[in-house]
Amino acid sequence: MPGNTIIQKIFQAHSPAGTDVTPGEIIWLDLDVRTARDFAGANVVKNYRAHYGDTPVADPTKTFFTFDLVVPPSNIPYANNQQICRTWAREQDIRVYDVNAGIGSHVVMEEGLVVPGVTLVGTDSHLNILGAIGAFGQGMGDKDIAFAFRTGRTWFEVPPTMKVIVQGQLEPPCTARDLTLAVLRRLGSKGALGRAIEFYGAAVEALDLPGRITLASQVTEMGGIIGLIPPSEEVLAFARERAGRDDIQPIHADPDAEYVETIEIDVTGLEPLIACPPSPANVVPVREVAGRRIDSVFFGSCTNGRFEDLRAVAEVVKGQRIADWVMASVVPATREVYEQMLHTGVLQTLFEAGFIISNPGCGGCASGHLGMTGKGQVNISTSNRNFPGKQGAGDTYLTSPVTAAWCALKGEITVPQA
Repeated sequence: MPGNTIIQKIFQAHSPAGTDVTPGEIIWLDLDVRTARDFAGANVVKNYRAHYGDTPVADPTKTFFTFDLVVPPSNIPYANNQQICRTWAREQDIRVYDVNAGIGSHVVMEEGLVVPGVTLVGTDSHLNILGAIGAFGQGMGDKDIAFAFRTGRTWFEVPPTMKVIVQGQLEPPCTARDLTLAVLRRLGSKGALGRAIEFYGAAVEALDLPGRITLASQVTEMGGIIGLIPPSEEVLAFARERAGRDDIQPIHADPDAEYVETIEIDVTGLEPLIACPPSPANVVPVREVAGRRIDSVFFGSCTNGRFEDLRAVAEVVKGQRIADWVMASVVPATREVYEQMLHTGVLQTLFEAGFIISNPGCGGCASGHLGMTGKGQVNISTSNRNFPGKQGAGDTYLTSPVTAAWCALKGEITVPQA
C-alpha cells in the first residue's frame, strides 16, 4: 500500500479508527472548528431550529459566527440576518466575531483556533485558505453546517491529491500573487478539479504566511478542494504563539505517498502578471494590457488583505498621489491588520496618497459590498475573482498589491517597477 498524503493524514486523525482514507472513499470527519458567517448564517440558524429545535450544539467552544461580508450592515436584510445569528448565539452560548473583527478565515488563524492539522467547515467558499497554515478548511451549505453545529462532524469524500512544485525564486517587483497567477495560468479553472493540491518547491518554501494565504486562497479558482502547504518554522512559530501551545507539529506526506499528477512550474525570471476579464484564469503578462485607462482600484480581500500586502502598497505610493480620476479603496483583512496600519504609519501614508480606508472585512469582493463598479468602469482588484457581476457591472482585472499600487498612481494598467 502506498503512503498517505497530507489530507489523508489529517482525515485519518479525525475519523474513527480503521477508517479507509483512500481517495474516493466517503468518511465521517470530526471537526475541530465549525463556523457560519453573516452570509447564510441566518439560514444555518433556521435549519438548526427546524431539525434540532432548542437542542444544544455539540460544543459551544468549537462553534462560532464570523461576520465579514456586509459589515457594518448597509441594508436591512443583512442587519436582520446578523441579529438572528446574535440572538441564537446568546441562546447557545456561542461566540460571535462581530462586524468589527474582519474576515473569518483570517480571524481563526490570528486567534489560534486553527493550527496545522486542524479541521474546520463553514459557510465561506474560500475556507480552503486554511491550507496556508497546513490545516483543512472547507465551505459548505447551510444545511450541512447546521448538521455540523449539532453533531461536530460531517461526511466528506476523500479527494485525490496532486503535487505542484514551484521552482526558482521570485524577484521584485513580483510577489506571491504573481506566483499564484502563474499557477493559475498553468492549471486553468479546472486543472485541480475535485483534487487537493500539495505545494512544494523553493519558491513556495520562501513564502511568508501572508504569501501562503495568497496562494491557498486561489485554489478554489483552480477547481481544487484545498491547497496544502507544509508549514515553515515561521508559520509553526506563529501558530504556537497564537494558540498558546508548544506541542503543535506539522503534517507531512509520506515519502511514498501517491499523487494523481505532478506538475512543475519554474518562476525564474517571472514577470508581473494580471488576470483579465472574465476569469481569474485568464492570465497574461501585465505588459500585454498596459496602457488601458482605469477608474478604480480595490486593495484587500482574503487573498491580499494582510498588513504585509498593504505595507507594500504604502512603499510604492509614499510621498505621491494617486491619479485624480481613480477611486482607490483599502479594506484591511482584520482588526489586527488595521491596528498594524495605524501604529506603523501605513494608514497615514495611504490616506495622504488619496486612498479611502475602510473598516476590516471582505470589502469590495462581491456584489453588495463597498466599492462596486458601474457599467463601463475599469477596475483593478487584489481580490480572488473577476467574473462578470462579481464586483459590479464593470470590468475587473486581478493583480498583486504592488501592481495595483502602480496602476493607481498612473491611472492606467501599468507594469510595476522593481
